[in-house]
This record gives sequence, structure tokens and C-alpha cells, in this order.
Amino acid sequence: MTDPLSGDLFSSAQSDHDGGGPSGRPARHTPLAVRMRPETLDEVLGQQHLLREGSPLRVLAEGSSGPAGPSSVLLYGPPGTGKTTIAHVIAKGGQRKFEQLSAIRAGIKDVRQIMDQALADRDLRGITTVLFLDEIHRFNKAQQDALLPGVENGWVILVAATTENPSFSVIAPLLSRSLLLSLQSLTREDLSGLLDRALSTERGLDGHYQLDDDARDHILRVCGGDARRALTITEAAAAVTSGRGETTITATDAEQAADYAVQRYDKDGDQHYDVVSAFIKSLRGSDVDAALHYLARMIVAGEDPRFIARRLVIAAGEEVAMADPSALQSAVAAADAVQLIGMPEARILLAQATVHIATAPKSNASYAALGAAIADVRAGKGGPVPAHLRDTHYAGAERLGHGTEYVYAHDQPHHLAAQQYPPDDLVGVDYYTPSQNGHERAVAARLDRLRSIIRGQGS
Repeated sequence: MTDPLSGDLFSSAQSDHDGGGPSGRPARHTPLAVRMRPETLDEVLGQQHLLREGSPLRVLAEGSSGPAGPSSVLLYGPPGTGKTTIAHVIAKGGQRKFEQLSAIRAGIKDVRQIMDQALADRDLRGITTVLFLDEIHRFNKAQQDALLPGVENGWVILVAATTENPSFSVIAPLLSRSLLLSLQSLTREDLSGLLDRALSTERGLDGHYQLDDDARDHILRVCGGDARRALTITEAAAAVTSGRGETTITATDAEQAADYAVQRYDKDGDQHYDVVSAFIKSLRGSDVDAALHYLARMIVAGEDPRFIARRLVIAAGEEVAMADPSALQSAVAAADAVQLIGMPEARILLAQATVHIATAPKSNASYAALGAAIADVRAGKGGPVPAHLRDTHYAGAERLGHGTEYVYAHDQPHHLAAQQYPPDDLVGVDYYTPSQNGHERAVAARLDRLRSIIRGQGS
């Protein structure tokens, strides 16, 4: 049997621009992920919410312009979900020319050259240029501004791809002139179907290899929902299998190709904010296992441990507070440990603080009380400080009546003085309402007695 990975099944001849063989398809020695790239929207995996009949994306890909002309699109989604594929499919619709730029390497000069050529092609040859710009979030404002004339005047159909939220990474004028299409992570079923297609089709592995169930499970687990990575692992695993003189890809072969999952995580983008948001909400919801999962994701992805420690300190005060005051001590100790001993050992203290906060009784009563007090201050409530509470350290303060009727609490029974502390218009206002959770239950019982004595309602 001829090994499909040796390059013998296909000629190595290349087409003019796509690295393809005589049929125009990518030659056998090109990566499997390139060979398996869908040629039509019907071959695109997942994204059914974007591909229904009459959808803007399908209309654009079919070469229709509609009454307002072809629209530029921003494709936003995780890696390996089909952004580049969709751009190539759009380029095939109608009289279109495909240009591709990477925001990592391209500059304003490159953009202007393509725009000038696109204008000439449109006006002189009737050809529409599709400009695919990968990682548009890496373009600064000036570089994105250079795209505007071509997009606004229809010189190009811009198909821009980004893994970061366009609301934060793309300038508003470009957003307003483009369709924003959000791609979803591929499901396990989508990816499993892709593997079946890659194993069986002529432009894939052409039936020369089988994939056992354990190998399939490993690939689907470590690829992180990334179709490109799933195909790359499969191709590498097939090479391992071929080296053994076998045709069935085993879990051992797949593990040699990729032994760990790549974490999709950007320290300044959506993944950073989404994961830490899930971490905080898991702490609040007392799901210790979920909290540890998100902690692990941040640690594996290389998140700054000082950032994690700060979030734990905040959570101890915001989510637990007086229900278990020792949670704050654990969080601060973990933050100190990060500074004192660093990683990787400090992760042990971060885990301890995470477990403490997640399993502690919860109360946001202190936080809510401060919010209510701030709201009253901003609303103009709170008159002058009562005279007996005012500062008395300077000469003449007594003559003004400051502090003359102040009762020193430590001279009173139980160290409690019955006197007015708030301004006149806030007498009797209760901001703090303790919960019945943990330590705060005892605080609640004590608080009722404290307020009764201080406000002169009991002794």
C-alpha cells in the first residue's frame, strides 16, 4: 500500500497561487489541514447559525451583492473555527480576486497598495477584490484607518478575522461599516465528523488509516475545539503509525503527536476576562471544583499569579466577608506567598485560598451596606457632623461646643455609650443587614443589641 504521507500518490506540481496539484487542489505534501479546507460553505463544519439559506454570509459567498452592494465582514471566534476558510469561500463567489494580509507583518503601505490595485481592478476590469486580513486586532488605529476608504467606497470586500472581541480591538468606524459574525467553538460531533472526512476522502488520508476509539477520544480532547489542530495531530499520529508499519492509529500514536491540550487563553482579551469571571462566580456560588478548574486554567496558561491573588483577596471581602473573616486572612497570606516564594510553589497557597473562599459561608452584607451608604452620600444625604463628635484638638474648639457632650464609650457599662453618631437626617437608618450564614449569624444577634443600646432603646 502506498503511504499517503510519502507524497507518492500525487504529483508535486503546483498551481500558480494556491500550492495545488494539477486539479487545483493542494498537493499531497501540503499539510492535511490545508488539504481538508472546505471549498464551499456546505462543507464548513458547525456555524449553522451563519449558514442558513438567505443569511448575509451565504449571500456574500454566492456572489450576490444585494441592493446595497457586497458587505465587508468581521469574523470573530476562537482559532480553528473556520475564519480563513470562510474568507476563501467568499473569494470564489462571482468575479473576485483574493488578496491576503497578516496584521502581524503588514503595514499601512501594504494596505494602500492593495487598495489602489483593487480600485483599478474594479474600474478597469470589473473584478472585485476580497481582502482577507488575519488578526486585525493587531492593527493599530492608524493602520485600521487606512482600510476605511476601500471599505466605505466598495473597492474591496474586507473579510477580517480576529480572536479578540471586536468591540475592544476594532475601531468604531470600521465596525459600523462591516457585518460582525461570531463563530462558535466546534463541537465534539463536528470535529469527529471532520476526522472521518479526513481519514476517508481522497484529498485527506484516502482510507489508508483507521482511527481507534481511544485515539479519537485523545485527539478530540486535546485539540481544544480547534479543527486545524485536530487535523495536525491526526496527520502527525498517522506518521507515527506509518513508522510502525501499521495502519490503525492508536492512542499511543496520538499521544506521541500531542500529549497535552493547548490552552486557549489571551492575557488581554476575552479568554482572560471570561475565565477569571467564571472563577469569581464559581467562588461566589460555592462550587469549589469549578473554581479549582478555572484556577488551573489560569495557572497552566501562564496568568500572572499576582493577578489571581488580587482577585482572591477581593473575593474574600466581597463574597465571604463577615460570614468567615478568616477567609480574608487566607487570601492575603496567598498574596504574600506569591511575592515571597513565587511560582510554582505559590500555586499551593492560591489553591488553599480558593478552597477556603469557595467552601466558606457567604455574605455580601458589608459590600451591600457600603453601596447603600455611598448611594445616600451621592444623593446629598448626611448633614453636618454632630457637634459632640467633632474634632477638639485645636484651641477654640470647646468654645464652639465641639465635643463638649461627647460620652467616652469605654467609661460606660459594656463599653457602649447611648448617643447620636450619624448626622440628623440619617438617625435610625440601617445600612448593614447581616446574613444568617456562618460567623455573621452571631454578628446579627449582637448587632440588634448594639443598636438598641446606642440608640437609647435599651440598657
